[in-house]
Amino acid sequence: MNFDSGVIISQISVRCDFAQSFRRQVDPMRQNSIGAGVQSPVIAFAEDIWGISMRSRSNRLGMAFLAVLFTFSFTGCRGLGTHRETAKKPKPRPTIVFMTDFGTANDAVAICKAVIVGIVPRVQIMDITHQVTPFSIEEGARFLAGVSPYYPAGTVFLAVVDPTVGSSRKAVVVKTKKSQLFVLPDNGLITPVADRDGVEGAREITNTTWMIGDKISSTFHGRDIFSPAAAHLAAGEDWTLVGPEIKELVRLQPRVTKIDAKGITGEVIGLDDPFGSLITDITGDDFKQLGYTLGDAVNFTIGGKPFTFPFVKTFAAVPVGKPLLYIDSRGRVGVALNQQDFSKAYKVTPTVSIFIQRKTTQGASR
Repeated sequence: MNFDSGVIISQISVRCDFAQSFRRQVDPMRQNSIGAGVQSPVIAFAEDIWGISMRSRSNRLGMAFLAVLFTFSFTGCRGLGTHRETAKKPKPRPTIVFMTDFGTANDAVAICKAVIVGIVPRVQIMDITHQVTPFSIEEGARFLAGVSPYYPAGTVFLAVVDPTVGSSRKAVVVKTKKSQLFVLPDNGLITPVADRDGVEGAREITNTTWMIGDKISSTFHGRDIFSPAAAHLAAGEDWTLVGPEIKELVRLQPRVTKIDAKGITGEVIGLDDPFGSLITDITGDDFKQLGYTLGDAVNFTIGGKPFTFPFVKTFAAVPVGKPLLYIDSRGRVGVALNQQDFSKAYKVTPTVSIFIQRKTTQGASR
């Protein structure tokens, strides 16, 4: 009998999936059949699929060729399966995390996103907020530091809180030791992140091919410089191409709480919007040094006005509309009204000083 190798190879290719299943059944059976005078499952399979009789000597000789084809089909199919599994895994989409003080009443944010997508269409853009208090670098820095730990290495952060846009301040890219990239103005916005994560390097954005074009606005660097630079980074381009290295970054002047024998002095630095609760710069660890435990009444002043509120774990520990002092989810002292707006009720707006008295031996409990 003559073997048409082209036909057999074609049939084996078509039956690739079946061959993998057949191999799983044949392997254990083959070991049992050797030396026992039992017809090989491979021979039975060949007779069934191609109608080949193994009774003649010529056909048995052809079996050697067939065995080689089977080996190829099994190993080849295995490789094909691996290729298919690899192909099924989609490439991770690049991520840009975006924050501004632009607000949402105009088209500025949408324009910046359009610039980004025009350069790297597959990008996913995730917003921190676009409601940073206008011109508040300190608030933007706090939000950036609060969010960035939850994103992986390689994430690109685009932050535009830029009250001196168009001036001599630099536009920069900062790479932290966590391998995250920050595209922002060099005005202190990166300070809390840099202090916590460390800086691997910083470069000024001067490469004009990483900008929107030749006509750079003096008032909208978010569109013209920062957004396209972030897009090029998200596309995987070498961050060192952005421009020359910077040795020193502008820093915010840190506000440091002060603890003495009387208590601790700090500031109300923000509001937990939209709820109107007060956020302070007093850490939970510093507050513990004052000696309070849950349930104690805490004496403190805000802007010189005295208050006495219970120190509790959560809002529901007091009736609706009642005040409380607590440690918030970021580990800082907070002041609130349960299910009401403390800022509006007491007419308190950041920034303003807060002083918390140290607990005395006569400190009352609720």
